[in-house]
Amino acid sequence: MFYTCAASCSDPAHGHTEGFSLAGGSRAAKASPAPKARTAPAKAAGKTAVKAKAATTHVVKNRPGQSKVVDIHCHYLNPEVNKKTAHLNAAQHDPTVIFANDLTNQTNALQMKTRAPKLMGVEERLQDMDRMGVDIQAVCPAPYHYFYFTEPQLGAELARDVNHGIAELVAGHPDRFVGLGSVPLQNAELAVRELEYCVKTLGLRGVEICTNVNGMNLTDPRLGLEKFFAKANELGTVIFMHPLGYTQGERLRNHYFNNVIGNPLETTVAVSHLIFDGVVARHPKIKFIAAHGGGFLAHYWARMDHAWKARPDTRTVIKRKPSSYLEKFYFDTITFDPRMLKNLIDRYGADHVLLGTDYPYDMGEEDPLGLIAGVKGLPASERRMIEGLNAMKLLKIKA
Repeated sequence: MFYTCAASCSDPAHGHTEGFSLAGGSRAAKASPAPKARTAPAKAAGKTAVKAKAATTHVVKNRPGQSKVVDIHCHYLNPEVNKKTAHLNAAQHDPTVIFANDLTNQTNALQMKTRAPKLMGVEERLQDMDRMGVDIQAVCPAPYHYFYFTEPQLGAELARDVNHGIAELVAGHPDRFVGLGSVPLQNAELAVRELEYCVKTLGLRGVEICTNVNGMNLTDPRLGLEKFFAKANELGTVIFMHPLGYTQGERLRNHYFNNVIGNPLETTVAVSHLIFDGVVARHPKIKFIAAHGGGFLAHYWARMDHAWKARPDTRTVIKRKPSSYLEKFYFDTITFDPRMLKNLIDRYGADHVLLGTDYPYDMGEEDPLGLIAGVKGLPASERRMIEGLNAMKLLKIKA
């Protein structure tokens, strides 16, 4: 997410200066240099117009006999796309802004004073990766850049810009980054086209999607996304599901609840629909990753299994118990407690858990390796899987 103030904000404490456009505002804050987004068609990722820089010397665990550490959950905000879309006032469509009190919105705006260079730049990002012990980031768009609320053709254009920016970021540091792209889910045909472009032309390793489209479930017939999931299944695509607050968050305005509670709740609702509406059953080759430790559902799965056994209205589509489909998902480690992480590993297997940080936000995990190391009784072989081997296999990262 990229938090913003209202257009009229003039509080000098918020540090609004020149450099990037704030949604809903006319002022901006400086950020580190970042690759420029393009609107012309790009070449394959390995042949983008941006010449790849020499491999950085800061790789943390690139020593013989030691596997790489891969962060599956980290965000990048393209400053050129941000400028291009400033007039859209994206904040008016953002549940994390709509369903938040003034203190929360002010706190989020202040956060950007220090986080913007990390979110939009490269050098601080690389330094933080080294400090955290991360060799490779799987960089995905900041959720602020979904743009599902726009007219479909504009949404497709903006998704293309976002994807070019990520491809160029990867090309600049191919030893440190791989990319996950964006698709315009407000139009299924355009989403299919952009998915193929991401994977086949730009060489991105999958896509990030929101858990709803303008408040509609991903399985809502009005969206017609079955053809998108069919194409993702054909390609064996990695789909990283990342929420942007809860869309009916009237009761979650205080205490930052639309992130603290709303994000895992939104993931729970989305994953439940994918399971009960049969998307997971029909498309078993999609590699779904559920952010933030899988939301609440990953830790309270038995209730849906009980319902499936007890009630005919829960068995209208799927033929097996719901948890059997949930077991196909992958989950990041963002649980904030080794005991919760251990439960996740014990339930779904170490091969379905991936290190994640939610970089660079304050709700992220600052010590991902320490969190994993804190899991009691975790064998070294499983620790290495979670730290990076699983992600390397899933994202086709060469050793």
